[in-house]
Order: sequence, then structure tokens, then C-alpha cells
Amino acid sequence: MSRKLVILLAAVFAVTLMGVTSPSLSLAADQIKLTYANFPPAPTFPCVQMERWKQEVEKRTKGKVAVQTFPGGTLLPAKNIFDGVISGSADIGNFAMSYQPGRFPISEAIDLPLGFSSARAASLSLYDLINKYKAKEFEKVKILTMFTCPPANIMTKSPIKILADLKGVELRCAGTASDIIKLLGGIPVAMPQSDTPEALQKGVVKGHVSSMEVLKDFNYAAYTANATITNLFVVSFGVVMNKAKWDSLPADVKKVLDDLRIEQAKWTGEYVDNHVQEAIKWSKEKYNLQLFELPAAEKAQLPKILDPIIKAYVKKVTEQGLPGEQIVKDAISLKAKYDK
Repeated sequence: MSRKLVILLAAVFAVTLMGVTSPSLSLAADQIKLTYANFPPAPTFPCVQMERWKQEVEKRTKGKVAVQTFPGGTLLPAKNIFDGVISGSADIGNFAMSYQPGRFPISEAIDLPLGFSSARAASLSLYDLINKYKAKEFEKVKILTMFTCPPANIMTKSPIKILADLKGVELRCAGTASDIIKLLGGIPVAMPQSDTPEALQKGVVKGHVSSMEVLKDFNYAAYTANATITNLFVVSFGVVMNKAKWDSLPADVKKVLDDLRIEQAKWTGEYVDNHVQEAIKWSKEKYNLQLFELPAAEKAQLPKILDPIIKAYVKKVTEQGLPGEQIVKDAISLKAKYDK
């Protein structure tokens, strides 16, 4: 083979290779990379929804966006996520509003003891409430979605069949749950989730107050094989993006993220509601979990018993210049709409 022919074939091969590889090289060079900070362990529902969102974004943008996820506080700890997104330490963050009491006053309305029956209803109510009031608490970030945990219930070693059974019972709980348990006659005990199994085994606490997926996710059914359905409260979560990062995105990517906002709220609520049912079924089969409901008369009294918490909220946010009574009315109206 002549030297000229070798050179010609090499040139043809190089051109062909460039034609094959240049689109992917161009895509890699132009790819938008986003970091997403989260605080619970990877198997828990806030991180499951994070991975689902990542997959949907990457699929719907056809690889134009790549999302790197950080569960378990590996990029930012729980209480630093919101400010970390504002400062740009993470492009996106998922956080619980209740971890910073007083900072998210409109969101707190959904966390009141309103008796939500599902995470789906509470998540969609939260989304609509924040959207209606264009909450200033989120003015420094771009909201990507919002959701809540499932309703919290009482899980105990010994059955709680009536409110009198709760009197003097030590229960692990956190945040506004402490005030709720006091009004119901129990004794709230604050402690980290990680200390709870040992505390239950040693009898330091006789139960806990939480959404019921923990029966399986943390194996709590092994220590508390009785649950009383009370639907006391939910915990709200927000997923937000750094404002400058949002502004830098092309219009087609922004549309994908906006289109996912309410879809993701609904998906997350339905996912975790189903997960609760799985946890209950598993707990019944493995630990003979017993479910109880308060008598109808006592159940009807719960709103009156817990009303001081709602009144305190209204007073607090009204003093901040917000229409507290109307916010609560709207939250209750949204609950009725989505509980159907």
C-alpha cells in the first residue's frame, strides 16, 4: 500500500470517528450538572423521591441535565440545607421546615393538628397554600416541589384504646408533637431517632409518635406492636433551588422542572402512603401489630382538645403581619378538598 493511500485512509477514518463521537462529546461539554443535598438515609422516602426526580429530569431533558444526589447529609447537614442552597453550596436541597421553627410560618399551618388522612392530601394542600400566598419565606430560592410525611400516629408497647390509657405514658416525639402529646395527657420525651430503639428496650419511653413507615424502616414494630390511629399531624418538606442557578438554566430545562413541581408532590405523597400500608402489613405478619382507633366520641373531641395549638399559631403569625385566621381556614379548606 502506497504512503499516499495510507494517509488518505487515515484521514477518512479520522473524519468518520469525529462524526461518530463529536455529538456525544459536545453533549458532555454542554451538559448541565446539578448537585442535590438531602439529609435522611438513602432508603427513606425523602431520598426515594429525590432519586425519582433525578431520573425524570435526566430522562425528560434527554441527558442535557445530570443530577448528582447526596443523601444522608453527605453534602450539607439537615439544618444547613436551606441556607446552603441560598449560598450556592448545593444547587438543590430537600429540607424539613420544622427543623427551623418560626422561619416558615405559612408552611407551619399544614403541620398543625388538622387531622390530614394521607400524605397525598397534605402534600397537595401544602403546595397550594404556599403557591396562593407566594410565601416570602421562600423568596430567596426557587421552589421545585413540596410534600409531607404521612400523618403521625401513636405507637406503643401497651395498647392505647382510649385517651385515659395515654395518661402519664412517656412517648418519644419531636417539635410540635410535644405540645400535642401534653394536651392528650402523655409525657413527651425528646431524643434523636438513633437513640429511640434502646430507649424503647430499656423502658425509658413506652412508645413514640411518628408516621408509621418507621415500623418497618427502623424495625420499630419489634418494640411497639400496638398503634393507635389518630392522624395527629404531618411534617412538611420543601425542595428548593439556588436562584442564580435557576436563572442560568435554558428555557426548555426550566419548563421540565416546572412541569414536575405538582406532579412530584402528588407522586411523593402517594408513594409514601403506599409505603405506610406496606409497613403495616409487614408489621402485622412479623410482629402481630395491633391497630386501634379511639372511640368515636373521643375522636370527635380531638379538635377541641388540640385547639390551643391552632390558636397559638394564629396569634403568632398574625403578630408577624400575616392573616393567621385566613391561612388556617385555607389549610382546612384544602384538606377537605384533597381528603375526598
